[in-house]
Amino acid sequence: MEEEVVVGGTPPVVILFLAMVVSLAIIVPLTGVLVRFRANYNPKSLQLDSEGGAAAHTGPIVNSYFQMFGRVYRIEGLLGLYKGLMPTAISTLIVSIIILLVVDTEQPRHGKYRAPETGVVGTLFYSFAMMIISLPTSILTYRAITTPHKLGYFDLMGSLRILLTPTERRRPWILYFTPGLMAAEMSHIAVIVLILGPLRRLLLPSMSRPVVSPSDISLWKLVIYLIVFCTTISVLTPLEVIATRLAIQRNHASAEYNSVAQEVDGDGEDTVEYSGAEEDVIGLRNERDPYLGLVDCAKRIVDEEGLTALYRAWWITLLGGLGSTFA
Repeated sequence: MEEEVVVGGTPPVVILFLAMVVSLAIIVPLTGVLVRFRANYNPKSLQLDSEGGAAAHTGPIVNSYFQMFGRVYRIEGLLGLYKGLMPTAISTLIVSIIILLVVDTEQPRHGKYRAPETGVVGTLFYSFAMMIISLPTSILTYRAITTPHKLGYFDLMGSLRILLTPTERRRPWILYFTPGLMAAEMSHIAVIVLILGPLRRLLLPSMSRPVVSPSDISLWKLVIYLIVFCTTISVLTPLEVIATRLAIQRNHASAEYNSVAQEVDGDGEDTVEYSGAEEDVIGLRNERDPYLGLVDCAKRIVDEEGLTALYRAWWITLLGGLGSTFA
């Protein structure tokens, strides 16, 4: 009879739980700042008002990831850095359980989890399936991070009344039809699975082995892969920025009504804000003039905020991709 190996007498479940806690303690603040930085609506200095006159932009102007980090901490404090903790934890737990139950593998995996090696079509299907499963919690997480309201960690219904419109609460499946969001997420997956995945297996096959030595890697093939990889960052980063903008854009029964105007069951009730609520951490685009899709979102961001807005924190996408490649 085989005995279960327990490291230092500690059950594997406990080790997994502790690893998850440490991971969330580090990742949640970093992700929260990234979402805010990319979601911040920072139009060009002069805009046209309702009467056609020029009006100066008065919202927060944040030019770097680290500047946003300091702004979040100054206005909302340590608790503000951990906004989105509960939906992130729930999403991580659900995905982990699905992986343990569905993906059975005897080969140990280290670092960030990657889709199983089942060929291009299988990997694409697997990635799309995981995206569909996690999309609602991703939307809730992004909205929880960008809302100025304090959300109770265990007040699920109260949080949903703040994060979702009455239309979304009555028809939760409408989240999947958020204009352009699925297209942005699927395009992001397609670039990774259809371009970077096959290229990595072709040029760097040794990277799939459990143990890799420098002599197993061809230098010129590595250079070619890195050049193509850096080129794809010019596509992946805008898709991530667009997906962030579209995820926080709430769905209404009609574009001319905001959530309070639609109020049917307490959506406009008073909620507690952070002590620095008189100063918004980020600026958000008016919901009465929503993005209409992937292409429309990209065009409006460029027209209203400039091309650089599509490449906010591009270096994080670069480092994340490199980490996944060499993990």
